[in-house]
Amino acid sequence: MQQITILGSTGSIGVSTLDVIARHPERYSVYALTAQSKVEELAQQCVRFKPQVAVVGTAEAAKKIQVLLDAQGLHTQVAYGEAALCDVASAPECDSVMAAIVGGAGLAPTLAAARAGKRVLLANKEALVMSGPLLMEAVAASGSILMPIDSEHNAIFQCMPASCQRTPLAHGVEKIMLTASGGPFLKRDVNTLDQVTWQEAVAHPKWVMGRKISVDSATMMNKGLEVIEAHWLFDVPADKIEVVIHPQSVVHSMVSYVDGSVLAQLGNPDMRTPIAHALAYPERINSGVPPVDLIQIAQLSFERPDLLRFPCLKLAYDALQAGGSAPAIMNAANEIAVQAFLDSRIGFRVIDQLIARVMDAMSSVAITDIESVFAQDRCARELANSFIPS
Repeated sequence: MQQITILGSTGSIGVSTLDVIARHPERYSVYALTAQSKVEELAQQCVRFKPQVAVVGTAEAAKKIQVLLDAQGLHTQVAYGEAALCDVASAPECDSVMAAIVGGAGLAPTLAAARAGKRVLLANKEALVMSGPLLMEAVAASGSILMPIDSEHNAIFQCMPASCQRTPLAHGVEKIMLTASGGPFLKRDVNTLDQVTWQEAVAHPKWVMGRKISVDSATMMNKGLEVIEAHWLFDVPADKIEVVIHPQSVVHSMVSYVDGSVLAQLGNPDMRTPIAHALAYPERINSGVPPVDLIQIAQLSFERPDLLRFPCLKLAYDALQAGGSAPAIMNAANEIAVQAFLDSRIGFRVIDQLIARVMDAMSSVAITDIESVFAQDRCARELANSFIPS
């Protein structure tokens, strides 16, 4: 019986993870569930899955959920704050950690899980974007198993033999091809993108996701972050990572080999597939996702991304090439810009302009420890905020 900690259990990835776990009660139990502020949803999950620990963001939220759990007669321990997140991610009772907290807030507990030698199911791409060297060093030092949950990276993982996943170029891999849906504005007139509302931006045509990641998909910053993530996961340079627009979202990514072969992983657009794969690897278990019907789909199309339409993708490649803290700076500026857009404080096309302005104003420095990561993150956020009209 594997005991699972889910960091960010009330988000879409957390909910999908619990769905898969519920299908296999003989294999998995929940050690800890965490949420920042969705107290009622977290309490409902605790009633069903009876974790040993529930973690929330603040003392006030902890008091609220304690009342709800007491009313149900549950003995789940309640804790709050970043230290508590790190504790449940590294606890001896925990076998695997689903790292699904969005943004930089997920970095510390993800690192804690890796340092404790856990199987880390990585859905928080920012952990690698902000501190790729630190996380990969922690995995190597502890013997942790790092399983990618993003559908694209999970697909790449499945298309590479286990023996070459950290040295793919030495084992015949020519390049990695990350597929992207293109988001809701793939065919929209570029000249009208400055009129986009946040409601339009979060209406993804294929995936059901949170607001922030939906906006990232609309700008293709999400794919840019995935390029950086792929670099660290598979030790492949930027010029060997290609982004391909694939609106049907059936081919989740591909790996091209020097002999001319291209291996692809296909499936319906449902995050339960990579979650089930990562939970059970190297075995396979039922995810609850029906098999893809290629006859019904009938056609698969691919195209190159237009960097004039998606300038955030180029910014991500630039940050990866610059190295050091540049990806962390870019990520922090993006988080501030996206939130400002969601708050209707800036326009859609200002997002990439704001990120570029912050990247130009800050010099990249070496990432030596988590404190240096957070220092660059804070500076970038403060600078980005200073550029936003009050």
